[in-house]
Amino acid sequence: MTSLSDSTLHKLENIANELRQDVIEMLVEAGSGHSAGPLGMADIFTALYFHVMHHDPNNPNDPNRDRLVLSNGHICPILYATLSKAGYFEKWELGTLRKVGSRLQGHPHRTILPGLESTSGPLGSGLSQAVGMALAARLDHKKHRIFCLMSDGEHDAGNTWEALMFAGKHKLHNLTAVLDRNNIQIDGFTEDVMPLEPLRKKYESFNWHVIEIDGHNFFHIIGALAEAKAIFEKPTMIIAHTIPGKGVSFMENDFAWHGKPPNKEQATQALAELRALQEKIVAEHE
Repeated sequence: MTSLSDSTLHKLENIANELRQDVIEMLVEAGSGHSAGPLGMADIFTALYFHVMHHDPNNPNDPNRDRLVLSNGHICPILYATLSKAGYFEKWELGTLRKVGSRLQGHPHRTILPGLESTSGPLGSGLSQAVGMALAARLDHKKHRIFCLMSDGEHDAGNTWEALMFAGKHKLHNLTAVLDRNNIQIDGFTEDVMPLEPLRKKYESFNWHVIEIDGHNFFHIIGALAEAKAIFEKPTMIIAHTIPGKGVSFMENDFAWHGKPPNKEQATQALAELRALQEKIVAEHE
């Protein structure tokens, strides 16, 4: 298991909690947007941007930077909150989410905000974009890594399977995909809408290295990302089992929160729960 110092673990847990609070505040201000997915992926984003990825907010176009492609672009509130926390832009701008003229639209637009590597919208397109970046990096003899974050529901789209076949055939070991296995999509539970299992066996049959983790355990997350870096003959898929709406009791595991924001009363309750959790995190590490 990956070794993390107590101080590092404390730092990561605090950041993830702060990002979840930012997401709630952004959504209630916007009056629209997705709640469940951004909250569920906060720990993954925290591990990547504050412990694993090579990136520099002061030089966002560094040719040697790692690239992150967000395929399920509708969870962009957590990406925006993360980029702001990392120093790519000022925090006040989070309050402009989904507003006319804002750089923080409902799906990321690559050319208008530093730190964005792709424009997303149609589900199922992100892995193809990431595969192209990984192949280009190998052809150019570059050492940076490509990370692609995906939803389970977008596996209903055929484009996803074309990309994963291509990546497996060409042994793109510089590509790591992280699948948010939260079991929900906008119309209900994934296994009711369009059954996906056995996902692990499907990826393995297309020549991917597969790791399954608890997507809220930093030891698991960082350990899996380190393992992926050590694999040289295959791309890696990390199936991260997450809780949609993580940290907010009335949102957790409820597919109704896939595509709606909290109202002011609900946001107040959500923030109270997250702040109580933050106090608990602090107390546990004193």
